[in-house]
Amino acid sequence: AILTDVFGFSEIGREGSTVRFKADGTEIGGIVDIRVAGDFLRGRQGGGSVHHIAFRAADDEAEFAMMRKLAENHGIRTTDQKDRNYFRSLYFREPGGVLFEIATDIPGFAVDEPVSSLGQSLKLPPQYEPRRKDIEAVLPAIAA
Repeated sequence: AILTDVFGFSEIGREGSTVRFKADGTEIGGIVDIRVAGDFLRGRQGGGSVHHIAFRAADDEAEFAMMRKLAENHGIRTTDQKDRNYFRSLYFREPGGVLFEIATDIPGFAVDEPVSSLGQSLKLPPQYEPRRKDIEAVLPAIAA
């Protein structure tokens, strides 16, 4: 219900115990498969678990509309909006216990560097800048 009512997904198929949903207007990253597993543990943090699943909102207005639908139609409250520098996020646990994030597309990744050089240097949140040398020392090289 949250996928369809809040995030705008539509059911597009079923096979055995798996139901496939697709977000309207998406080509890449807009598919969610849900496998009905019967009696199973609720989602929780730990080894072998996904930390969270993020969903997009175009802007604050779209994000807050999703927040209202969650509260009014599903009785689910979100966190306050968190500023993540490149986007703004709300978090909540869906009924199965998995942590969901709603993140805005704005302001975007070009807020602190030109689009032409995105990904060429490591960007850290201000609270981690004092540890830059230690962090860089343990990162694997991914490009030459």
